[in-house]
Amino acid sequence: MSNPARQSDARFESLELPAEFDDLTGLIQSDLRAIVSVLIDRADQRLLLTRRERMALKKRLWNGLTGVVNKALEPLTAECR
Repeated sequence: MSNPARQSDARFESLELPAEFDDLTGLIQSDLRAIVSVLIDRADQRLLLTRRERMALKKRLWNGLTGVVNKALEPLTAECR
């Protein structure tokens, strides 16, 4: 049986851009994936991360970067202007 608390811990945040930026979602997601991948690979090479450490870092990087983008673009909607 799966643990619901553990499932929520494993969640990656989604990129939620305002409608005015919808056409950029795929491009931004690809760029974020590339950034996270490069940083994970470098950390793994230098620090010899375990699988658990690698996944935790990947989640932390992804959630942090998507959170920053979401928050920065949130006020740039037609409703807020």
